[in-house]
Amino acid sequence: MTSRTQTPGSGLRCVHRMRFGALPVHDDDRLGGYDFGLWAPAHERVEVVIIGDAGDKRYYACAEAAGWHRCRVDSARPGDRYLFRLGGDREVPDPASRFNAQDVHGPSVLTAPTDFAWDEDWRGRPWEETVVYELHVGTFTREGSFAAAEARLDELASLGFTAIELMPIADFPGHRGWGYDGVLLFAPEAAYGTPDELKHFIQAAHRRRLMVFLDVVYNHFGPDGNYLHLYAPEFFTTAQQTPWGDAINFGGPASQTVRSFFINNALYWIEEFRFDGLRLDAVHAIRDTSQPHFLEELSQRVRAHALAAGRQVHLVIENVDNESRRLGPPAKAGRFDAQWNDDFHHAAHVLASGEDDSYYGDFGERPAAHLMRCLAEGFAFQGEQSAFHGQPRGQASGQLPASAFVNFLQNHDQIGNRAFGERLVTLVPGERLRALVALQLLAPSPPLVFMGEEAGATTPFLYFCDFPPELARAVRQGRQREFAAFAQFSATHPLPDPGALATFVASRIDWAARETQSGRQWLAFYRQLLDLRHTLIIPRLPGLVLEGSALAADGQQAFAVSWRAMDGSRLIFCANLGEAVSPPFSALVSGYAALPEMPAFVSVGGSSDAPDRLGPWAVRAYLVPSPDIAT
Repeated sequence: MTSRTQTPGSGLRCVHRMRFGALPVHDDDRLGGYDFGLWAPAHERVEVVIIGDAGDKRYYACAEAAGWHRCRVDSARPGDRYLFRLGGDREVPDPASRFNAQDVHGPSVLTAPTDFAWDEDWRGRPWEETVVYELHVGTFTREGSFAAAEARLDELASLGFTAIELMPIADFPGHRGWGYDGVLLFAPEAAYGTPDELKHFIQAAHRRRLMVFLDVVYNHFGPDGNYLHLYAPEFFTTAQQTPWGDAINFGGPASQTVRSFFINNALYWIEEFRFDGLRLDAVHAIRDTSQPHFLEELSQRVRAHALAAGRQVHLVIENVDNESRRLGPPAKAGRFDAQWNDDFHHAAHVLASGEDDSYYGDFGERPAAHLMRCLAEGFAFQGEQSAFHGQPRGQASGQLPASAFVNFLQNHDQIGNRAFGERLVTLVPGERLRALVALQLLAPSPPLVFMGEEAGATTPFLYFCDFPPELARAVRQGRQREFAAFAQFSATHPLPDPGALATFVASRIDWAARETQSGRQWLAFYRQLLDLRHTLIIPRLPGLVLEGSALAADGQQAFAVSWRAMDGSRLIFCANLGEAVSPPFSALVSGYAALPEMPAFVSVGGSSDAPDRLGPWAVRAYLVPSPDIAT
């Protein structure tokens, strides 16, 4: 549950109350200490350890009931460090710690959530207005902090972005990492700043009408710093496996407490930090055969909170399985607003680069057809056989609105999971990239841009971590094995060492490069397209329906897609993503013979001698106000 207190001029004070962790107790508006709770069914004896400034320790015995160990410490105050002692021996941090200043193996820190005053008028923005900017806090600026990222918000808002998505910030081992190895899921990474500094960043974004989303990982814990197996082995099940080992127990005995832990985590970020939405990482690795599925329960609980609070909160998933049944309007119980659309990326990448190794192999033969289907129907694979996965993949998605698919040309995975972290701007000719960017930013589906992409950044985004030596060596060797599947990544060039500080430093955005001629040109291009998106596309998204799509024959990479808006206008995209001149428009857009004579609101790429044909790597977008030109 959430507690909100409000006095005139004081702002909104928010705290998410739950059974897990430590919470301040107030008696007659005065702090009366903290309540502590730990679910440790494997231990009969648990104590709270309060650590003094001089390192002295005070121990407080917890009362046990049904695996829960609870106690109240009246003398505890904000800023105190604490641990839980198991069986009079092992001391561990709080798995629901709100802050761990000394990294994941160190003591937890008591916080005062209601000390932060939130603005009262922010309620979020409609999903249709979403234009996502994904960033990694540690490499977004030289300082790598919430405060430094906040200083860049004005520019992102002025460019036309409406949402910031933070890569995972749950406390992970060491001082640098992608965040997908988090182990203290309620504690913001201390290397980025304090909980209040994160709140200040979010409030600053809201004041610029920017939503803030958070990437959360509920499919596994990181390999270093997770102590749950010592006192709550019920968190895991050997009956199912994931790429990271034993699956989290979402459906077996004692799973209700496990599910509650993760659902409370989602509500905690949304309520106490007022995030506007969550992106759930790799939900295909969340194993649950119970009813309702964990994902449905989480969605229902978040929707109920948003409705009660009068807020617009959005939920997005990453799901290799392309399960369209999990997507749909928020009014449908258990659904998610959208899914990251890997199919769009893979088809676009194959078209631009010609690479068809590994998972790109499924898109190698007909990349233009796959991209067209993504624009028109969402998923390219809707139950067809996948050679890479060795089985049919996906479900029919044409019945869903375009807003259910987040399209991207780059993201942290698709750059950072390359051996050398190259960005598309260094891999493909500029004319190819500009044509694909125009399609991505102006198509009805919400676009996602990875940090630096808007300025043509050439700095790599590499995989980096800060693990102990033995684990770091295992990660290094694993990367070598992983890239054996990609022909272009030969062993003749050593991979950057994920554990080296230099790998992390090389991944930082070079903000000075934005002032170069190339940087200014890319920024102007993105600004122009996003301005058109806000002016012409977004107002027509509610009620927008697909009219049709057509692909050129004879191996051509040309296609057209058209949609009809509620006001009767038509949005038409014609694209030629190949080196040859396209067929006539009449072969692509049935019933619009006069289309070549109309002005396109966007014209990118090569021209041809004939007005009804597109040159190489060209995109034309039309807004037809009425059906009058149909013949």
